Amino acid sequence: MHIPDGILPAAIIVAGYATTGGVTWYSLRQIKRDRNPQENIPKASLLTAAFFVASWIHIPVPPVSVHLILNGLLGTILGYYAFPAILIGLFFQAVMFQHGGLSTLGVNASMFGIPAILAYHLFQLRYKIGKNNRVWTGIFAFLAGAGGLGLSVVLFFFLIITSIPANIDAAVERNVIYGLVLAHIPLMLIEGAFTAAVALFLMRVKPELLEQ
Repeated sequence: MHIPDGILPAAIIVAGYATTGGVTWYSLRQIKRDRNPQENIPKASLLTAAFFVASWIHIPVPPVSVHLILNGLLGTILGYYAFPAILIGLFFQAVMFQHGGLSTLGVNASMFGIPAILAYHLFQLRYKIGKNNRVWTGIFAFLAGAGGLGLSVVLFFFLIITSIPANIDAAVERNVIYGLVLAHIPLMLIEGAFTAAVALFLMRVKPELLEQ
């Protein structure tokens, strides 16, 4: 679902970098407010690597295949660390494997990173019910995992459907985009379930890893 080079107009690319720069600054500012900002760096590094590798795990959803994103999981566990983690992961994916692109790095980072931050805030709603309640922790983790990916899919759809080049068959392109978007619905359920499983496991063995 990464947007490659050569698809988007220059105005959107510039806006993407501007948005990513602003959200990165805001995220780092929030991170500095932690009592010990360096304490979560190992956890963020581990999940950055997981995000980097996840794009190579493909799941067939005929007639296409989709790959894991895990931005909702990163938001759930990392909080504001998720945005710089996703930005770094996307950079290395683009440089090492041409997955996405450097010109669209800002757009892709915003497309995946902003939903990750929103997923974090969604998961934090469990505090209003009781953070030690396993049922509600699992429910909010599922919603965060599925919702993070779902919002990214919506942003992807909007960016691509409004940027179809004039020199190609727009009807065919739209059908392909619709099919790709629909194929991510099962992936939303998978990522939601996976995020819930991870959150419940951490709640049992090391609950402080869920604290932000």
